[in-house]
Amino acid sequence: MSLNNGYCYQETLNQDAKGFTVLSYLVKHYRHSSEQLWEQRLADGEVKLDNTTASGKEVLHPGSLLSWNRPPWREDDTPQHYDVIYQDDDLLVINKPSGLPTMPAGNFLRNTLFSLVRSSFPEATPQHRLGRGTSGLVVFTLNKKANVTMSGVWRQHQVKKFYLALSAGCAEHETYKITQPIGLVNHPRLGTLHAATENGKPSLSFARVLQKSADATLFNVEIKTGRPHQIRIHLASLGYPLLGDPLYGIGGLPISEALPGDGGYFLHASRLEFLHPSSRTLLQLTVSLPQGFKDKLSNLKIKNDL
Repeated sequence: MSLNNGYCYQETLNQDAKGFTVLSYLVKHYRHSSEQLWEQRLADGEVKLDNTTASGKEVLHPGSLLSWNRPPWREDDTPQHYDVIYQDDDLLVINKPSGLPTMPAGNFLRNTLFSLVRSSFPEATPQHRLGRGTSGLVVFTLNKKANVTMSGVWRQHQVKKFYLALSAGCAEHETYKITQPIGLVNHPRLGTLHAATENGKPSLSFARVLQKSADATLFNVEIKTGRPHQIRIHLASLGYPLLGDPLYGIGGLPISEALPGDGGYFLHASRLEFLHPSSRTLLQLTVSLPQGFKDKLSNLKIKNDL
């Protein structure tokens, strides 16, 4: 574990903050920390309101700037490598290893794909993200013009995204159209997180069986929407949660005993198809399974020709 340089988290407050004190707002909206811990951070002078050190008793108003200057902390070790799959003046496409977060979040700041890529490509901007435990293709743009174009392409769902997913259980059918809505639900340990819920946002995935055994199924999944943890939730909603998934069980709901963390499952972003932002030619990018995924298939006696 290595010590990073700390980070300043900032938020411009909206109407949701009206009437809260600094302390009550932090406790309600940032539930990763207890009230006692936020009180200690306030006492240590780590929290500021409009660039003035806050006591916690100040009443908030929309438009104010709330900041937490988090001191340096020790991050968990992560893989410190990636492979370049494609590169030109506009784009950089990376093969991300499992175990490496895409973006800074939670306890990860320096040990992320974003930080590793930026050390060699200072202008690189990610167009999407993969879960920490997910391996495979991540697209970065390398200049402002390409970033504007690709951001529009992503928003308009003009990117075809395919994943290889290893699920527990033997699938009954060969193909599935999954429309289970995904939204935030309450969790006894994690506050709220995304899961299957009828009150969620519309979501669409298509899953096709590639290989299966008596106890596991290898799916090819195309996602048409990009909800958080969509494939994990959608396959679990069918009754086929990802093998080794510590968070989502049958039905697409979170496991109540789950703790923060993201790993142990087998999910790989294997193929992307989209128009190049400058030339407008079709790019079809693929990357093979990582060795650990291949070894798991071999142990399960599932044929691997991917």
